[in-house]
Amino acid sequence: MQQIVEELRAEIASALETTPEQIDPDADLTDQGLDSVRMMGLVERIHAAGHAVDYADLAEDPRLTAWDRLLSA
Repeated sequence: MQQIVEELRAEIASALETTPEQIDPDADLTDQGLDSVRMMGLVERIHAAGHAVDYADLAEDPRLTAWDRLLSA
């Protein structure tokens, strides 16, 4: 996975009070406890890293593997 995706994984884990290893990259992050407010914060982080991605892009398929493909495009 890209570095940005691994950083997002760590941020998600911190927000959900778990470890990055416990965040399944193939599972729906909303099922793991990620809410829309936190996802909006991730959009800001992604923009700061130079990617043109919006909330709808992330919400369409809220899995880290999907985000990795999206950010690689």
